[in-house]
Amino acid sequence: DTPLERHGRFLAQGFSVRRRFAVAMGTSTSEHVAPFPERWGASDERLDALRRISETPAETFLGVAVARAELEADAWQLDAFSGHAVECQKLDPALCKLLYRMVPRRVTESEFWRLYFCHVSNALGSTFTKALLEAGDDSCSNAIIRAFQEDSTFQEFASKETNGIVQRDAEDDEKLAVGISKAVAKGVIPAQPPVEPVCRIDVKGKSADAVAQEIIEKLGEAPQTGCVLVLQGLSGTGKGTTVAKLQAKLPRAVCWSNGNVFRSLTLLAVSHCERQGVPFTPESLTPELLQELMAQLQFGKFDGKFDTHIAGGHDVYVSEVANTVLKEPRVGKNIPTVAEITQGEIIKFAGDAADQMSADGMNVLMEGRAQTLDYVRTPHRFELVLSEPGIIGMRRAAQRMSASALKSLSSDASHDEVQEALAKALAEMASVS
Repeated sequence: DTPLERHGRFLAQGFSVRRRFAVAMGTSTSEHVAPFPERWGASDERLDALRRISETPAETFLGVAVARAELEADAWQLDAFSGHAVECQKLDPALCKLLYRMVPRRVTESEFWRLYFCHVSNALGSTFTKALLEAGDDSCSNAIIRAFQEDSTFQEFASKETNGIVQRDAEDDEKLAVGISKAVAKGVIPAQPPVEPVCRIDVKGKSADAVAQEIIEKLGEAPQTGCVLVLQGLSGTGKGTTVAKLQAKLPRAVCWSNGNVFRSLTLLAVSHCERQGVPFTPESLTPELLQELMAQLQFGKFDGKFDTHIAGGHDVYVSEVANTVLKEPRVGKNIPTVAEITQGEIIKFAGDAADQMSADGMNVLMEGRAQTLDYVRTPHRFELVLSEPGIIGMRRAAQRMSASALKSLSSDASHDEVQEALAKALAEMASVS
C-alpha cells in the first residue's frame, strides 16, 4: 500500500499527528527536526506564517514560485525533507486536509511536498548573507525583492529603473534598425528573413533554473546531436542568467557572443587605416574594404578547438587576444562606428559559425535581440517575456542594491547587517535617481 493509505489508517486509529505522519513518511519520532532546513536560517518568530499555508487555494498552491535551487523539480529529494514534513504537519494539523484534496487527484505526494516547501520558503522570507549577495544570481534578486517589495522607496526606485530600461531598449532597437537597414541596402542580408516560430515563455514567478528546464524539455532530443538555440527578450527578463543555466545543464554547450567579432573587425579596420596613414572614419569603411576585412576573419576548428583567426598582418586567434589586443583603447572607442555599419556582416558570420559548431555536435546558445537573431536559422527559438513589466525594474533595482551593499559588508555579516546595508544602498541610490 502507499504512504498515503498508511497515513489514512493511522488517522483512523487516532495516532498523534507527529507519530502517524512520521510512520507514513518513514521518519523516526525520536529525532528533533525543525519544520524547515536550518540552512534556510529563518527564526521561530516566522512560524505563524507556515500555519496559513493550508488555507491556500488549490490553484495558488500549484502555481507557487520556486526560490531555491533545492526545490527545483529536477533537484527535489523528498527523503531529505520528510522529517521537516512531519514537523510541519505537527505545526498545522489542517495541512492533512490540503494533502487529501491534492493527492493523488492533482499531484503526486512527492510533488505536493515540493510545492508545499516552496510555500514554506516564501513564507519564511529571506535570510541575507554576504555570500548570497556575492552570488548575484536570480536567488539573490528574488530575495531582495521579497524583502523590499512593500517598501515605497523601493517601489518608486524600481519604477524609475523600469522606465529607464524601456527607454534604453527602445534606443538600442533604433540603432539596430539603422544598422540592419544599411546591411539590407548593401544586399548583405534580406529585408525579411524566414523566421521560424518562436516559443514565448513568461518568466514571472519562475527561477532561472525553472526557465532553463522548461526550455530543455521543449528541445527534446536535439541537444544529443547538437543544435543552435536562440534566446531573445528585452533587458531584465533574465536572458543572460538563463543562458548560463542552460550551458551548465546541456552537453557540449557553448555561448556565442558577437562582441569579440565586432572587436576583431574593428582591430582590422583601425590597423588598415594606420597602415594607409589615414584617419579612421565611417567614410573609410567602404563596402569594398569591409568585404576585404571580413575575408581576414576565419572561424573554424584549429588544433581541435573552435576559434576565430585574425589575419590582416596579425595572425592571431581571438582566444589568445580577447583580453589584451582586443581590449586596447584604439579598438574600444571605435567599436560603435564599426558596429553600426557592419551589422549584416557580423550576423552572417555568427550564423555560419553556429552552423559549424552544431554540425560538430555542439549546442550553441545565442542570446540577444530579435532584430539580429531573426537572421539565424534554427527551429529552436525562444523569447523570455514578463507579463508584469514592473518586475524588470525590481530585478535591476535589486541587482544595484546588492552590488552597492557588498562594498561595506564583512565576511561574517549577520542577516540584520546585510539588510541594513541593502536599505542604506537603496536610500542612497533613490536620493540621486
